[in-house]
Amino acid sequence: MEETEIPGKCRAGFSLIELMAAVIIMGMLAGIVGVAVFRQLDTARVNAARTQIKQLESALAFYQMENGRFPTSDQGLDALVHKPTVGPEPQNYRPGGYLEKDQLPLDPWGNAYQYRYPGQKNPHSFDLWSLGADNAPGGNGTDHDVGNWREDIEQR
Repeated sequence: MEETEIPGKCRAGFSLIELMAAVIIMGMLAGIVGVAVFRQLDTARVNAARTQIKQLESALAFYQMENGRFPTSDQGLDALVHKPTVGPEPQNYRPGGYLEKDQLPLDPWGNAYQYRYPGQKNPHSFDLWSLGADNAPGGNGTDHDVGNWREDIEQR
């Protein structure tokens, strides 16, 4: 048996205005949640950079213990994975280098870490840092450099 519409009886459902209101509310909620998620991603990248810097500091400490000095700025962090051929050459270089995967990690933004020995901010040691999201010196927020110097450590 076929159902027929009874004149004057309303159909159940949503009007166009109700649907538009629901879509607008969902869009606003997605925007709010999206901003919070991106903020957390930025914080996670900064924390990941700090963790990698600590790992590189440990590898540099092992290099220094075995060879009596840190790599020069010219030798750079590459000295942790390849025996330097530029003087002064290390006398007790560990076969296989000082990093597990035989390659230098990139910072969380896909850029190389910066290294200077002797350091300007750590004159009795070395400076090790990421240039942050903008890959340029200085900056604010996630563009701020993340390094192993005192001011940055105190912000942690």
